[in-house]
Amino acid sequence: MNNRSNNEKILIIDDEEDILKLLSTVLKREGLDDIYTAGDANSGYALFEKEDPDIILLDIMLPDGDGYEICKRIRAISNVPILFISAKTEEIDRVLGFALGGDDYITKPFSPKEVAYRVKASLRRTNQRNEKYQDTIYELGPFKIDEKKIEVIKNGQLVELLPKEYKIFLYMTKNPNQILSKEQISSKVWGEDYIGFDNTIMVHIRRLREKIEDDPSNPKHIINKKGLGYKFVIKDE
Repeated sequence: MNNRSNNEKILIIDDEEDILKLLSTVLKREGLDDIYTAGDANSGYALFEKEDPDIILLDIMLPDGDGYEICKRIRAISNVPILFISAKTEEIDRVLGFALGGDDYITKPFSPKEVAYRVKASLRRTNQRNEKYQDTIYELGPFKIDEKKIEVIKNGQLVELLPKEYKIFLYMTKNPNQILSKEQISSKVWGEDYIGFDNTIMVHIRRLREKIEDDPSNPKHIINKKGLGYKFVIKDE
């Protein structure tokens, strides 16, 4: 059995008891023994909220819902790696899984050993990213940003940001007192051309202001430069 230095939590959501047992057994043989299992969507999401797993193996067809919907809910608040496991083999199903934020798509029947290696590879990539950002903690005015924990603190209080809000805020704070165009924000945060994203960007900026500004209707940090874009202002910079 392999030893590991980190105590990664693995959540498996699948309605087939045999698959839960099989994957649990194989993963434990690989030294991944902090495993949580659920047989339906509701209990699976509840375990996600309670245990904060490091990786999720997610079946698509569940008795009380589908994995796509769970993935969407998780992606709204977390970047945890999600590996779909499904009997659906059509290309459109795979594309949809990736489009919703899945990191991998494994079709049934599968090789349990291969699944274990994919899990370990995904965890390794995540750990490497965390190591890259482990010392990336910086402060700007009342804000402290911790890239490893993906956290924003304002005046000692945690600010609860959704993934896209966090990415916008991070991009702005790395470019303080500079005007960032909507084209730049769209490219950096969504990886897409600006066309069609105008309203989306405005909505995210409005929600971000509601969370970080003392008075969202009179913002002091995220300033709109009409016709140019947005600027993150820190007075003491």
